[in-house]
Amino acid sequence: MGTTLWVLTAILAFGFASAGVMKLLQPQEKLADLGMEWVNDFGSGTVKLIGALEILGAIGLIVPAAVGVVPLLVPIAAVGLAAVMLGAAVVHARRKEVPMIAVNAVLFAIAVVVAWGRFGPYAFGS
Repeated sequence: MGTTLWVLTAILAFGFASAGVMKLLQPQEKLADLGMEWVNDFGSGTVKLIGALEILGAIGLIVPAAVGVVPLLVPIAAVGLAAVMLGAAVVHARRKEVPMIAVNAVLFAIAVVVAWGRFGPYAFGS
């Protein structure tokens, strides 16, 4: 199960890091043109903040365990990213973007599994 958790963690980290970098570096208009119309409901600063949180979450999923410093941050990062996905699902539900809710649900579930495993039976150092 430890290997499975690492694979799930890597998938989450890659996905959130990619999405976060895009939100930080692309102008809002370009993000909307790429299919992220939800950005039009928020200010530029909010979109950049979401991107920064996604990048920090991705870093928090990998770096603490990889370097062996405060590995408790891994499941905390997973919980934080699960919360981001709950917020995203609410936004997409208000906009009636059902396919995006499904994506949010899958990412939420993966984050919850990583948090469960790393807080519980597969915690680092146990």
